[in-house]
Amino acid sequence: MKIGKIPVGDGAPLVLISGLNVIENEADTIEVARTIQQLAEKHGFPLVFKASFDKANRSRHDSYRGPGIDEGLRTLAAVKTETGLPILTDVHDPGQPKIAAQVVDILQVPAFLMRQTDLIAACAATGIAVNLKKGQFIAPHDMHHAVDKLKHFGCEDILVTDRGTCFGYNNLVTDMQGIVEMRKYAPVCFDATHAVQYPGANGGSSGGDRRFVAPLARAATGAGIDALFIETHPDVPNAPCDGPSQISFEELDRLLAEVHAIDTALRDVAATP
Repeated sequence: MKIGKIPVGDGAPLVLISGLNVIENEADTIEVARTIQQLAEKHGFPLVFKASFDKANRSRHDSYRGPGIDEGLRTLAAVKTETGLPILTDVHDPGQPKIAAQVVDILQVPAFLMRQTDLIAACAATGIAVNLKKGQFIAPHDMHHAVDKLKHFGCEDILVTDRGTCFGYNNLVTDMQGIVEMRKYAPVCFDATHAVQYPGANGGSSGGDRRFVAPLARAATGAGIDALFIETHPDVPNAPCDGPSQISFEELDRLLAEVHAIDTALRDVAATP
């Protein structure tokens, strides 16, 4: 598959998908994109910039959701103009994909919505790539049904992202076997920041433990992922959404060096006769 002009899977270089959980304003979004672009270039990663215009899946009515689709897409268009990066954003209802596809290069179906047939069909109808997040409630071997649904509606460029599976109450667990299993159906991305969430465990919002972002990202790289998804923020403690599971630019810098070393070592071994 391709995201814009970036190949993903089938031996292509490991792709970084990184950015903000949610757009706050245009100037900061552009600055974050530039910073991540510099880090990706430093460590040799093709980069897709990610930011949400609306976080519709919130636990509380008063949680910050973002600027909405009109202002959000204007911001993402500005990011593309300023950086030249391909863009990923998520959509939540069947009316959004056609509009978002005028700006972005890949649409993301959130984990809670991955079984919504009308949304899947609307994403496929745009003709651009789709990132299908595995629901926390879905077994890895059942993801072929979701991939088949997207293909049925005409989507050819499909990425599947693992972000953990429900483990009791307010916790997630990552099954590295699932990454291997899902690569039978499509290229696989690992979402290292959402995988460390503690859903609903922070007084009506998601908690999390960013200490585990790097170990899980390293493990997933060793398991053979095709893309790595990481959310970051210039002021992590004050991020309006999912702050406990995001990492700083400094942490991202260190992690990309580690992941690149693991990926390079695996590729060197694979190339050895």
